[in-house]
Amino acid sequence: MRRTKKSERLSLKTLCGELELYRDYYYCRKCHYNESPLDERLGLTNLSYKMTKGLMLEAAYYGQNQSSFADASEMLKRALYMEINKETMRTVTEDIGGMVFKAETEKAAYVLENMHEIEFCPAENSKGVLYIMIDGAAVNTRIKDEKGSTWRENKTVIAFTDKDMIKRKDGSHIIMKKEYAAFIGSAEHFRGHVLNTAINAGYGKTRDVVIIGDGAAWIRNMGREIFPEAVQILDLYHLKENIYGYAKHKFANNEKEYVSWAEIFIDKIEKGNVKEALQLLPEKENLPANVVNLRTYINNNIDRVDYPEYKEKGYFIGSGAIESANKVILQRRLKQAGMRWSVPGAQDVLSLRAKVESNRWDSDVKTLLAVS
Repeated sequence: MRRTKKSERLSLKTLCGELELYRDYYYCRKCHYNESPLDERLGLTNLSYKMTKGLMLEAAYYGQNQSSFADASEMLKRALYMEINKETMRTVTEDIGGMVFKAETEKAAYVLENMHEIEFCPAENSKGVLYIMIDGAAVNTRIKDEKGSTWRENKTVIAFTDKDMIKRKDGSHIIMKKEYAAFIGSAEHFRGHVLNTAINAGYGKTRDVVIIGDGAAWIRNMGREIFPEAVQILDLYHLKENIYGYAKHKFANNEKEYVSWAEIFIDKIEKGNVKEALQLLPEKENLPANVVNLRTYINNNIDRVDYPEYKEKGYFIGSGAIESANKVILQRRLKQAGMRWSVPGAQDVLSLRAKVESNRWDSDVKTLLAVS
């Protein structure tokens, strides 16, 4: 039996405040079918949390932007005079972040599967350099792994071209346009996200491709597989950090001795005298787990330390941009004091932060929800 409720009340939160709508509501007790034609006409059907998509997007933006969901709730109240509790802010943010991550994962899988069909060969007269920098940073979760640790590695990639930079008078650079992706998971499943990020940044349109990493095997292998034409560079700052760490152990933290030795070693590396530098190291030695085996580390990256040639071509040799990316994408939002995340929740927020920092909120996130 079909029944009608006249002037059924609907309370709805919008960007313009909280509204109350009264409309006819039809339902059937027997089959439980129900409908409200005006809701469908106004696009109000299947709205979660009794709020419009526009307000949900605003909540998600503050949810990824502020230092906590409680702060996001307070900021939304100040900006729009709309009260949404912190738990709803979290749920809305993670829901939209989950949609974004799903869409990005599908796109990443597509470009990886069809990369052989995509033209990546730049024109003969093309110029410029595409930089791809990759690194990992830990986020604290609520789930222990097989070793009892709650920390999970988030892998971040940043890609940009030399045309996207402005050079300062002091020689430093400001990167005006950059593409990010963040992923909690295996290197194998991260590959598509890296390729998609590179394509968004201009992969295939520049003369050179340069990958800068910290020497981790998974970054080297990924670079060879996806970007076989690229020049891979071992980040000089990571190398220096490992040299100093080794030197401190070698000279029992005697600053006068280890600084002198480290500077001599670094000077040889930077001048291209890698073989001379390796002669300063013993063939075999037992080292504690927290000290890098410098000989093995350099030998594993022997074709990535030709710094004189890189400097001559004007390439970056340091990964300052990816270190900054980890701070911007991960640390500012997900590593506040005492924070622990579900793995999906962390991923959802990271996906949103990557979109914001890539200046793709309007083009990707709003479009995904079909909000003008």
